[in-house]
Amino acid sequence: MAKRAAIIVLDGVGIGEAPDAAAYGDTGSDTLGHVVGQMAPCQLENLREIGLGNIRHINGLPAIDEPAGAFGMMSPSAAGKDSTTGHWEIAGVRIGVPFPTYPHGFPESVLAEFTSRTGRPVIGNVAGSGTDIIARFGAEHLRTGAWIVYTSADSVFQIATHEGVVPLAELYEGCEIARRVLVAPNNVSRVIARPFVGTDGAFRRTANRRDFSVEPPSETLLDALSEAGISRDGVGKVDDLFAGRSITARHTSGNAEGIRLIGEWLARGPDTGFLFSNLVDFDQLYGHRNDVPGFIGALREFDAALPALRRALREEDLLFITADHGNDPTTASSDHARENVPVLAIGPAVRPGVSIGRRATFADLGATISEWFGLGFRGVGSSFLGQILG
Repeated sequence: MAKRAAIIVLDGVGIGEAPDAAAYGDTGSDTLGHVVGQMAPCQLENLREIGLGNIRHINGLPAIDEPAGAFGMMSPSAAGKDSTTGHWEIAGVRIGVPFPTYPHGFPESVLAEFTSRTGRPVIGNVAGSGTDIIARFGAEHLRTGAWIVYTSADSVFQIATHEGVVPLAELYEGCEIARRVLVAPNNVSRVIARPFVGTDGAFRRTANRRDFSVEPPSETLLDALSEAGISRDGVGKVDDLFAGRSITARHTSGNAEGIRLIGEWLARGPDTGFLFSNLVDFDQLYGHRNDVPGFIGALREFDAALPALRRALREEDLLFITADHGNDPTTASSDHARENVPVLAIGPAVRPGVSIGRRATFADLGATISEWFGLGFRGVGSSFLGQILG
């Protein structure tokens, strides 16, 4: 069986508010629609060619008569709107209770235990944007060596340290300790290492971020592939989101490196295997910072790379392009948004021009890939493989 499948997650590139967006405070959020609306018309011609403009009406991205791929959208059904729940749902796992959030900071008992186990004090303990946090607390950190602990609207315990003050190995060890401290009811979705460099007034984050997620509570697509002996490769933070279970990944410095590694896997990867990749710049660099020009640039970069990725596809390859949540940089919020996500399917076996409509859960994608490999796993999803094959 020489079959392959690959998923490219455009992190944060939602395609309009989900049916339950109001419950998350995200009414009107439309990442792709709002960003494309600020671009000159038809600047994403390669994505348009495979059906992006056919999913729904988007100003500046008109539909075409004969798209080369299958297309549709998926609605989130898991509780929450972050990368962990989004990727888990794609892989067939849906959680019913959202992970806890801490808009007013973490309990003193948690910080006391963390400080006791690591031997360093804590400063910060506020919610905010990472770049603002290091500008606000970076100088104090340089003087004291204290952990800068902060959070956001998402379920995250983030630790920022200067690479010249706290070695990366110690930062990662501190994150592992925090992961062990943060048990129910304080079981945040992710502990995130946020190293930075520079001097006061000119701090900047580095590419040495690491995510320390809780483990998925049930079997995932990755587990099913592992049991079947099918190789599972990752690009970006995907392995971190699954706590390293059933996947290893090559971490990247950004989208450009991620796109290159995806292309290498498609061109020279295994005869049979699965690639789960995440391109994080849309979300990390531009969505959270309300940087519309940066977001536009990242979309253009991916669009320009798409023809080469398509040329690398083999006869028995399926390539899916999707997202894990929204992160609309045109809104006042700098946080994730509860949005539908696009899904585009391309490959020699895909019947062009097929609409799969709006799927009720991201898990339908994992179920589709499982069926492609002949596995019985469906998670909480329903396969649409029969709709898209020629």
